[in-house]
Amino acid sequence: MTALMDITPVLPHTGTGPTVLVVDDDETVRDLVTFKLQMAGFRTITAADGCTALTLVAESRPDLVVLDIAMPGMDGLSVCYRMHADPATAAIPVIMLSGMATDTDIDLAFVSGAEEYLSKPVNPGELVRRVSWLLPPRH
Repeated sequence: MTALMDITPVLPHTGTGPTVLVVDDDETVRDLVTFKLQMAGFRTITAADGCTALTLVAESRPDLVVLDIAMPGMDGLSVCYRMHADPATAAIPVIMLSGMATDTDIDLAFVSGAEEYLSKPVNPGELVRRVSWLLPPRH
């Protein structure tokens, strides 16, 4: 008898809703967040590190960024701070997504410019609710 595997299809990064940049160095988390957002009607683009995220923000102008804090190289706090220091990208909302959830970590996220903060492991339904609250999908 063979075991059944849960195979999640990879959806294209196009759709009719607003574009969300998902930034996380953990591929599994990145894929889960991307899949859930696509199923909710959002378009997604992804990055695995902070430097790539800043490049994509400048080039693609996403409508919202879901951003991990702890990443190698440039962390999410630095990315968020730099985004909000640049008048061209300052209005793009950021949802911080992190395994670090002390009061200090949460305060630092908001000081850097984040609009929302979610702890890992993230509840996918809560993530979609928060994104939808900040950016209702267009149909």
